[in-house]
Amino acid sequence: MGVPAFFRWLSRKYSTIVVHCTEERSKECNGVRIPVDTSKPNPNEVEFDNLYLDMNGIIHPCTHPEDKAAPKNEDEMMVAIFEYMDRLFNIVRPRRVLYMAIDGVAPRAKMNQQRSRRFRASKEGVELVEEKSRIREEILGRGGYLPPDEIKERFDSNCITPGTEFMDNLAKCLRYYIADRLSNDPGWRNITVILSDASVPGEGEHKIMDYIRRQRAQPHHDPNTHHCLCGADADLIMLGLATHEPNFTIIREEFKPNQPRPCAMCGQKGHELKDCQGVAREKQGEHDEFADAMPASEQEFIFIRLCVLREYLERELTMASLPFPFDFERTVDDWVFMCFFVGNDFLPHLPSLEIREGAIDRLVGIYKDVVHKTGGYITENGFVKLESVELIMQAIGVAEDNIFKKRKEDDVRLRISSFQQGNYCSIDILLWLNRYVFLVCCLLTVFSVLYLVQAGTSDGQDGRGVKRKAEDSDSEPDPEDNVRLWEDGWKQRYYKTKFDVDATDDDFRKKVVMSYVEGLCWVLRYYYQGCASWKWYFPFHYAPFASDFKGIKGMFTDFELGTKPFKPLEQLMGVFPAASGNFLPETWRSLMSNPESSIIDFYPDDFAIDLNGKKYAWQGVALLPFVDERRLRAALAEVYPNLSPEENKRNSLGSDMLFVGKSHSICDFIQELYRGESHEGTEMPAELCHGIQGTLNLDGDPILPDKPVESPIPMLRDIAQNSAIGVKYKDPQFGETFVFKAVILHGAKIPAKVLKPGDWERGNRGRGNWRPQLGFNSNRQQVHLDQSAFRALGHSVNRQQQGGGQYSNAPPPGNYHQGNYSRPPHSGGGHFSRKSSYTHTQSGLRQTQSLHLPFKKINQFKSLRVQCRCRVVTI
Repeated sequence: MGVPAFFRWLSRKYSTIVVHCTEERSKECNGVRIPVDTSKPNPNEVEFDNLYLDMNGIIHPCTHPEDKAAPKNEDEMMVAIFEYMDRLFNIVRPRRVLYMAIDGVAPRAKMNQQRSRRFRASKEGVELVEEKSRIREEILGRGGYLPPDEIKERFDSNCITPGTEFMDNLAKCLRYYIADRLSNDPGWRNITVILSDASVPGEGEHKIMDYIRRQRAQPHHDPNTHHCLCGADADLIMLGLATHEPNFTIIREEFKPNQPRPCAMCGQKGHELKDCQGVAREKQGEHDEFADAMPASEQEFIFIRLCVLREYLERELTMASLPFPFDFERTVDDWVFMCFFVGNDFLPHLPSLEIREGAIDRLVGIYKDVVHKTGGYITENGFVKLESVELIMQAIGVAEDNIFKKRKEDDVRLRISSFQQGNYCSIDILLWLNRYVFLVCCLLTVFSVLYLVQAGTSDGQDGRGVKRKAEDSDSEPDPEDNVRLWEDGWKQRYYKTKFDVDATDDDFRKKVVMSYVEGLCWVLRYYYQGCASWKWYFPFHYAPFASDFKGIKGMFTDFELGTKPFKPLEQLMGVFPAASGNFLPETWRSLMSNPESSIIDFYPDDFAIDLNGKKYAWQGVALLPFVDERRLRAALAEVYPNLSPEENKRNSLGSDMLFVGKSHSICDFIQELYRGESHEGTEMPAELCHGIQGTLNLDGDPILPDKPVESPIPMLRDIAQNSAIGVKYKDPQFGETFVFKAVILHGAKIPAKVLKPGDWERGNRGRGNWRPQLGFNSNRQQVHLDQSAFRALGHSVNRQQQGGGQYSNAPPPGNYHQGNYSRPPHSGGGHFSRKSSYTHTQSGLRQTQSLHLPFKKINQFKSLRVQCRCRVVTI
């Protein structure tokens, strides 16, 4: 979901939801690699039933990684994808279902974002090539060294889109991969594998959710199934909560900020392309024999425990004195819905709501008031009560003016802080020196900066402000902001600048609000019921203000029934720039570049990016024209007859595939279907397949037991002894008006509580023996250390203060600083003695003091005095 910083905010506020994954590594004996036996118990002390892979989150980093050299060709890309999936399978070890979902054709509401991403990727790729060429000439011109410029075609990541030959080949390779693992890996022996490739319409994560919803509605579904979903998008957290499955975990790579990336020019780490000096790489060994011996470190994985997040939300959303019974499941749905206000993939976020500014907490506070006033929740089973939404919007609207002014104040304060750090004017230093003249000088400097910032931004002519840091002195100036939301008249300037209409045009504002209201209803329905309309989309680049949401109750009734998705090649025409036209048939491609094309305006060579108050281009709004579906279809009707049989096949909509091994209980049943050559759909018996239900159809080119499977990758061998069988699979079907219930199913067992009882209450004392559950196993044995171990631990901590990653250093919740948690435990009363805690504290104090004394030479003090005096004179 398009919510920058959402996961960072969530993991900091609810830190216990994150658990680091334990990963068992393969071993080597006498030069032979011994693979991990994934049939053994999970080393994470939890057994998962189903693993779902949102494949696009795997395909992209494997085909064009950011932290290491890219694969040399398509075959190496496929092998990298296989290895990545093997790692995930090794960590999770599902026992029932492995579901692989690749993004198929998306709804129109998502295609606008896809179009923006692909146009940007194409533009950035061209700019990178030009920049590399320019810098290469400069470096070589001054005698620098650069490795030979490899002449190879740049990998266009836009090919990771349904309908391309790359995606067709990927589907073939995954069929081979599944057959190989079912035949040779003991951990896969009883697994049911479902592959939903790019020919099946729908985004990968939503195909997964559709599968879960439809299985939940079946009588044979196990309500205590433990699901694990792999993906890095924030919307997976929302989708997991929306299932109301009590056992739902997300696995994703641990994000470690500021990781070094190899220079795009010389391939060395430690600098960016713009800073490349053309210095030869140091030899690794006398003859450079160790050059390839140090591979890039693998990313580590973390689990996000949604059952623990539900505990946090239950405490935060519980409301007393309601005029109706409290229903936590309904509040979860309302919370998910409110998170859409701060951003999603289908609607631009409201200007007054930024997650970094505490927008979700603000919404929760407003929500509790609204629920009391209206006497009911704001959503039900994915349907929105607009009268409640209007009350929330109006409450936000009242505060909009103050929100914008505070945002500006915070920005100025941050700039001043950065300015002080860059010029060595630390208040801590001044206090330590006790030189009042220095304090006066620095205060004058601060006041002068404030004056310059306000003077430079208030007139709207120069919004550059001051430099962020000394080392950023060559950074580009901040973009000009003509809207100036922090000044009176912001609404008029916003509509004039962003929409080119007067704010007094009430009809236009109402039109924008109506489209946004439709969008809110569409998004929530998408998360809880599936795609309500394949053709709906938000037809503006910007959102209205919260204060504009007036009289919205009657603005939306329902969506048109019976809409259909685009075909794959049609979507390519809707989301690709002309530069990626090589992935399309020749006559279709000409519609993107021929000046006489009736739709040439859909494919601008260049386009503006409105930073919209942000600093970086990737954060801005790409001002691309929206695709008119009717005009597009009319133009394509003339070139459809030119498609070859192979292109027609790639342009058709496909089916999910289900695979099992010979030892699986449903294997014989599927083999009988092939022997009988049944051409009608057959309901699969739930008792033979972990309660899974659906319809099976024969595959035209099947993988069958004892039939060899040819490898599509030359470097991998054919499967001579194949034990897998594949068949087409279709989820259980329901009518278009069927409503899936957003409830905890009967018979579901709620996991044991992890959070400390009452740990959000003030003055919480007397529970000093409580320890947070940091893993999945509540009965895990605590480690007890002797004195020598404490000493070794202390030395290690002091040497490695920076290590561990983002989550290992996350501060505990604020309540841990209350009561007994702010003091060292009594000697013998816990796992650490008073002496050990005291020693560690003293060490920390000494380190803190050293950080506050950065100047050790008298000439540095003199330098500081000169800097301050110079700035006073300048004023």
